[in-house]
Amino acid sequence: MNLFDGYRYLAALQQHRHFGRAAAACHITQPALSNALRALEQHFGIAIVRRGRQYEGLTPEGETLLAGAHRILREQEVLVQQLAVGQAQPAGRLVIAAVPTALPIAARFCSVLVQRHPGLQPVLQSLSSQDLEAGLDTLAVDLGLGYTGRLTGAATRRLQAWPQYVEHYHLLRRVDDAAPRLRFGAPLRWADAATLPMCMLSPEMHNRAILDRHFASLGIAVQPALETNSVTALLAAVQAGPLAAVLPGALVATLTGQCGLEARPLVEPELRTPIGFMAASGAPQPRALLAALALATDSAWLAQAEAHSGPLQPG
Repeated sequence: MNLFDGYRYLAALQQHRHFGRAAAACHITQPALSNALRALEQHFGIAIVRRGRQYEGLTPEGETLLAGAHRILREQEVLVQQLAVGQAQPAGRLVIAAVPTALPIAARFCSVLVQRHPGLQPVLQSLSSQDLEAGLDTLAVDLGLGYTGRLTGAATRRLQAWPQYVEHYHLLRRVDDAAPRLRFGAPLRWADAATLPMCMLSPEMHNRAILDRHFASLGIAVQPALETNSVTALLAAVQAGPLAAVLPGALVATLTGQCGLEARPLVEPELRTPIGFMAASGAPQPRALLAALALATDSAWLAQAEAHSGPLQPG
């Protein structure tokens, strides 16, 4: 049995939470993946997977093995990249995750990164804040873009952060307008925005928690007309009308070419939320990750990120 392959299959199963999708991601058949996982169980003398008619998760022993597998796979990737003789540029796979509201900036970052280092192969994932931070802790994720304000207590020792931009919030709604582009309207008070029928992300999403706390600080309890855990569904609902949504500039910036929509900056009081890249403290850093961190602190990149995420003045 090839232990490295077994570890890779185990990591894929936990990521995709489905035997068939995990097998497809590893370019093997589902029986081959299942047999490799059974071989791992026999090798270590433990049950790894809680088996049922569908994937039901890992056993506690399986979770322990998965954490070790991620560390070993990271060490292997570091070694492979260090021993890449004759490569002046970094190369290899780099797993980057972002919270849904920051995904457009993460995608732009990956594009710039590949332009600078064509040998890199970023894998961009959309994860909740909790899953992103857990992925960084276990080394399943190399670099995460999310809410750095969540890093308190022990998390500040486990994870290191690199500030990227500050979220500004806008009220987005459909309007009867023949303009060929997104229209930027006058500032709107949060209290006035709360009177509109609202589409919001579901309560387990950190963006929703931020908005709920802000409305509560104004003595307002918003009852959304529609909840969703999908940013794509939220945007589609707003475009269909008549629902409105509070969105950070990074999402609004993706709609500047859309007609029939209006974005109004929210004020009184203003809400600003820091977003940054995060990585595990003290973990081995492959050359691919070092290249990404160099870009994350580059002034030209930071200016680009701010231009596509902040006040978004019309132009």
